[in-house]
Amino acid sequence: MRTEPTLRIPLGILALLAALAAYTLVIARYAPDLIGDWPTLAQALVYLVLGIVWLLPLRRFILWMETGRWG
Repeated sequence: MRTEPTLRIPLGILALLAALAAYTLVIARYAPDLIGDWPTLAQALVYLVLGIVWLLPLRRFILWMETGRWG
C-alpha cells in the first residue's frame, strides 16, 4: 500500500476520459456510414461489441494507476 499520494490516479482518470471521448467520437463519426444500411439487429450487435471493446485494456490501465506497473 502506498503512503504518499501520486499523480498517476488523477492523470490516469483524465487520460481515460480523453481516450474514451476520442473513441466515442470516432465511433459516432464513422460507424453510421459503414453500417447504416445494415439490418437493425446487426447494427445493435456491432454497437454492443464496440461498447464492450473499450473495456479490454481497462484492467491493465487501472492496475498501472494503482501500482505504477503494467502487468
